[in-house]
Amino acid sequence: MESISVSLILLFAVVVGGTLTRLSPIPVPQPIVQIALGVAITAVADLGVTLDPDLFFLLFLPPLLFLDGWRIPKEGLFRDKGVILELALGLVVFTVLGVGLLIHWLIPSMPLAVAFALAAIVSPTDPIAVSAIAARVPIPNRLMHILEGESLLNDASGLVCMRFAVAAVLTGTFSLVDAIGAFVWVAAGGIVIGVALTWLIVRVKGFVTRRLGEETGAQILISLLMPFAAYLAAEHLGCSGILSAVAAGITMSYGEQSGRALAVTRVRRAAVWDTVQFAMNGIIFVLLGEQLPQIASGAARIVRETGHHDPIWLIAYVVAINLALGILRFAWVWVSLRFTLYRAAKSGRTMNKPGWRLVAATSVAGARGAITLAGVLTLPLTMTDGSPFPARDLAIFLAAGVIIVSLVVASVGLPILLKDLQIPPEPSHKREEDEARVKGAEAAIRAIEALQHDMGDGRPDADIYVEASARLMDVYRRRIDGRSKTGDDAELARRIDDIERKLWLAGVKAERAEFFRLGKSRKLSDDVLRKLVREADLSEARFGAP
Repeated sequence: MESISVSLILLFAVVVGGTLTRLSPIPVPQPIVQIALGVAITAVADLGVTLDPDLFFLLFLPPLLFLDGWRIPKEGLFRDKGVILELALGLVVFTVLGVGLLIHWLIPSMPLAVAFALAAIVSPTDPIAVSAIAARVPIPNRLMHILEGESLLNDASGLVCMRFAVAAVLTGTFSLVDAIGAFVWVAAGGIVIGVALTWLIVRVKGFVTRRLGEETGAQILISLLMPFAAYLAAEHLGCSGILSAVAAGITMSYGEQSGRALAVTRVRRAAVWDTVQFAMNGIIFVLLGEQLPQIASGAARIVRETGHHDPIWLIAYVVAINLALGILRFAWVWVSLRFTLYRAAKSGRTMNKPGWRLVAATSVAGARGAITLAGVLTLPLTMTDGSPFPARDLAIFLAAGVIIVSLVVASVGLPILLKDLQIPPEPSHKREEDEARVKGAEAAIRAIEALQHDMGDGRPDADIYVEASARLMDVYRRRIDGRSKTGDDAELARRIDDIERKLWLAGVKAERAEFFRLGKSRKLSDDVLRKLVREADLSEARFGAP
């Protein structure tokens, strides 16, 4: 009963945090508001929340990473794959080495392996927090797609590096050769398991649906269980559950392009996942605020053990780590863009040389968020011999400080750096959207004509079907006229409405099928495809599809 009460309080705090963020006259990042609410809850009532690291990791990370993989625009991911991989893999290793050594130098009492684990934890970025911060000065689409792709992959690479560092702390041994071999195994195995399991689930689900029909609630529940299935299966086989969840999400996005799910299923499933994402991200930050006083107390004790008697050194550590993260990221982005220009020149393509503001904006946009927080809270409570995990509270406090400072810096710096920023443009999708709408409409007309002919062929009241088809040109006006009639005319209007509904649904389904066909043939971008399919789904749901 107590755990249920705590869960309800946390969810209510998430709702309140979102409301306060919207009411704020200045653009305050929502995670900071949620952390403050968590601290306020602790001041009013001691919830006594004890976080089990493994359970926390299992509950929060798989669905968040799965959803990132499911929804990320793959067109941008593949177009800028070189830059994204350089940021998501190379920058993570660069950050782990550089920041890990710095942390160990600043805090000698923190073991080197723990310092590397902390550096790995603070390496993943959070584009959701950045997009919320930059709402008043929107981030250019191409830059946002690069940040999304980086975040999707560096979440996995950073957390996998953290797992290796934690293993080194627990066992006391580390071999670079063994680590590289193990990394390849756990990474490749995790990806293969995520892809294979999701493909199998989608196939079985499709087979059952074709035989028994589709139940919306069951379909939504299956999608919620898939990230946990991928994660647990990979972990059971000694592979990366993190990468498995990401791979499962990406595979799910391809599997859904068949368009076989009912419109109402897609609409409701999207709403459920939006709620899950909002709730989980919010609960993570509220929990941080709730744990923060206790964490700060433990961190202050560890600082005293380093010889610095004043806890003000905690702030100095946080600032130093953030400066190191910013400098390393700026240097890596600058070098990465130069390599991109060099590759473009060798291939005969011409590209505009990016200015320092683009490099700075990309660097400042590397704010940390929910994944960093979820990762650091999963540090083990004890060693294998039962002794406390070294510097755990200090590591959690420093990670929380990095999150808060990076969010504040991004909220202040991004609007300045992004103002009138010129960035290489994204290809315009207006023409392909217009062409898709025309082709979709043509498919709808063909489907309506065919269904009208089949429904009215040989019937004495075939003219009603013709009239129903014509009414689609002015649905709302005709419907109002029909509802104002009485007696036999009203009955006739109801029949026409029913026929119209069937014709309309036939057209919408044909239109959506054409959108999916164009998407599968890569003639339509993911963003435009998602937009058009959602419009068709809403139309079908509005007309009460079975």
